[in-house]
Amino acid sequence: MLPDTMGLTFLAFCLPFLGALVAPALTRLLGHNAAWPLALVPAAIFLHFLGFNAEVARGEIVTGGYAWVPSYNVSFSWLIDGLSLAFLLLISGIGTLIMLYAGGYLKGHAHQGRFFSFILMFMGAMLGLVASDSFLMLFVFWELTSITSFLLIGFDHAREAARRAALQALVVTGGGGLFLLAGLLLLWNVTDVTQLSLLMSFGAEVRASPFYLPLLFLVLGGAFTKSAQFPFHFWLPNAMEAPTPVSAYLHSATMVKAGVYLLMRLNPVMGGTPAWETILPAFGGLTLLVGAVLAIRQTDLKLMLAYTTVASLGLLVMLTGFGSEHAVAAAALYLVAHSLFKGALFMVAGLVDHEAGTRDITRLGGLRRAMPVTFLAALFAALSMAGLPPFFGFLAKEEVYAALAGGSLRAVAFTVAAVIGNGLMFAVAFAVALKPFLGPPAKTPKHAHEGPALLWIGPMLLAVLGLVSGLFSAVTHGLLTAPLASAIAGRPETVTVSAMPHAGLALVLSVVTIVFGIAVFLFIDKARAAANRLIEDIGWGPDRGFDQAMAGLVRAAAAVTRLVQSGRMEIYMTATFAAIALALLVPPAVYGEWPRLPVWPADMPFHELAVMALAVLGIGAVLTASNRLTAIVALGIQGFCVAMLFLLFGAPDLAFTQFMIETLSVVILALVMTRLKLTPRDHRPLAEKIADAVIAIACGLGFSLYLLKVTQGRFDTALTDFFNLYSKTIAHGANVVNVIIVDFRGTDTLGEITVVMVTGLAILSIIRIRKGRA
Repeated sequence: MLPDTMGLTFLAFCLPFLGALVAPALTRLLGHNAAWPLALVPAAIFLHFLGFNAEVARGEIVTGGYAWVPSYNVSFSWLIDGLSLAFLLLISGIGTLIMLYAGGYLKGHAHQGRFFSFILMFMGAMLGLVASDSFLMLFVFWELTSITSFLLIGFDHAREAARRAALQALVVTGGGGLFLLAGLLLLWNVTDVTQLSLLMSFGAEVRASPFYLPLLFLVLGGAFTKSAQFPFHFWLPNAMEAPTPVSAYLHSATMVKAGVYLLMRLNPVMGGTPAWETILPAFGGLTLLVGAVLAIRQTDLKLMLAYTTVASLGLLVMLTGFGSEHAVAAAALYLVAHSLFKGALFMVAGLVDHEAGTRDITRLGGLRRAMPVTFLAALFAALSMAGLPPFFGFLAKEEVYAALAGGSLRAVAFTVAAVIGNGLMFAVAFAVALKPFLGPPAKTPKHAHEGPALLWIGPMLLAVLGLVSGLFSAVTHGLLTAPLASAIAGRPETVTVSAMPHAGLALVLSVVTIVFGIAVFLFIDKARAAANRLIEDIGWGPDRGFDQAMAGLVRAAAAVTRLVQSGRMEIYMTATFAAIALALLVPPAVYGEWPRLPVWPADMPFHELAVMALAVLGIGAVLTASNRLTAIVALGIQGFCVAMLFLLFGAPDLAFTQFMIETLSVVILALVMTRLKLTPRDHRPLAEKIADAVIAIACGLGFSLYLLKVTQGRFDTALTDFFNLYSKTIAHGANVVNVIIVDFRGTDTLGEITVVMVTGLAILSIIRIRKGRA
């Protein structure tokens, strides 16, 4: 990539965050019309990345970036191929329409500027996620999508339901992010690469690795939570507590497809194994059926669409792991088709709610005359979602059936799942598109009328794109879906399906789906009742399980807190010193790295022996002291003996410091003991004394062994040479120790003095409190 192009690409990734900074001020200045200039941000990003289309369509991969921490091979780098480019165009293109839609939908909202800022940050996180080449940047942007979606889902934070939904999404997707982090670290360990562009050539090594299964489960943990696969599907419909612009963006082009993106990205590296081709289709197919059934039982337009998104994500995961000839192409086609029709339908649902005052499908009807443009957009999007020609959704459905159909029991099972799921989604699509608009007019909370241009531009354009891309399928395949399928497969792929129906098993399955979908649509009330009975019979579900898990977590945290935070200082000190003893003694016991025992020098001078003997007598005085004050004074003997040793070995400055510290410590401790109301003697039970003695001896022994081990190692003179060389020339001091304390580590010395001062003030406060109570 040329330097000027690389700079522009880096700016494209930064633009959403820059826009987020100015959005509140711009909204205060222009009101809801700030949507127009703010929409230029994603529009400019769309145009920039559209410029890479010709290269990517030729099968080229565009990489670039900047070194961040070169010593650890960490960089801010990007990878633009058919997969990432498709996502970049969808995120920025639909993001432009979402910005305009939000301008009209939240007109007059007190925090509209904050909303613009949040959704631009969310956009920037998604752009970074799908284009990241570096493992680290992928994870950073992955988690940033969770954080920004938390802000968006909980935007109406005054409502408890919004707060719960935001927390639920953060816990589920953030927890999955930890699985992904572990997976990326393990992938790094297996391949010794930290970039996705280099990882693509390590597929055989990864699949043959003994760590493949743990690696697969960790990656799936991140992908399944992000893309709401069963049993983690429950957070996605609850996220409908967010304003409709968020829902439309979340479901069409952004966060919920992040897990699908990850699976598609890693398919050339981890795909093709029995585990991959079993787990992904199984969970994807189950999610497809669960989402479709739960969608039928809803009456809220947004919830109906939300559960069909769960079903669609399941279908995408199933196709990504299916492993047949047309599966990758089907996944690519359905990814694009779903983005177009689902974004349009969500905006239609929000528009109906905004203008009619309700999203309840049982309370809507006859809006066709009042909202003709909205009705047309809903109809076009529903036709694509239902998979009818010549819309792009039809191409996707045909390729899905071509990929799944086969003679094996496995192929038959997944084909049946796809037919049932698609048929139920067919019924939901037309329920959303027709029920509110046809039939006799219903009395709604607000007098319905066509919304402003800011509200219907987005859904209308996306719905029309679903038609145009189907009619001109050859162009769409050449520019978008063929490079996308090639990147998923890891090899060149051609996509040839067109809007013209072709005789074959796929067409037969499409007809069966249509007939089944029409039947469910005509008897949707009975289907809803049947789905309700089924869910009621099942009873417990993951959503309730989440609440139970969170309540259990709180109770467990309270129990642990009561256990480790008893409020008794002696327990804290005992636990601390026990942990220190274990840390010092267990490693050498496990690895057998004990130090050599010291040899007592035969020619030790008499005065040194006298100091040592005095230290031993001091220890005896401490142990046999009749009261605490005597023990404290006797304890000072040890410090004075150490100071004498410093003095004998030619370190008078250290000896003087040690004398001062010991004197001050004894005085302060004695002062505290005389002021506090403590028993003069230790009345602890014998068992407690023995336990404390064991811990104390273990700590002393551990530190002694540790010091022996350190002193028996090779002495590194680098610091000694440095200070000897520069103490005189730089700090202008002949006393090296003083120069180190005052100059080289002056800030550290200041910190130590501050600690001593704060400790003295705390002791003084305790004494005064006790004195006042007395």
